[in-house]
Amino acid sequence: MSKVQITDTPSAGRRQFESLAQAAQRTGLSARTLRRRIAEGRLPAYRNGPRILRVDPEDVDQLMIRVPAVRSEPRFHITHP
Repeated sequence: MSKVQITDTPSAGRRQFESLAQAAQRTGLSARTLRRRIAEGRLPAYRNGPRILRVDPEDVDQLMIRVPAVRSEPRFHITHP
């Protein structure tokens, strides 16, 4: 009888999924916000049965858009006598 080894590493080329709760915790977004993005068509989701809903972490990460830092001039200038 041979033993089967189970590892936590993802298989090469195999898509990984996470629950909305996991995605929400990882990104700091609420599960409700993620559901809204799915309803808007901005976040692809995958269903397995009537209740199980999963998202690809890469798709969730693409929702996060980096905001460029803007260097602003000081609002006032302090002069010393």
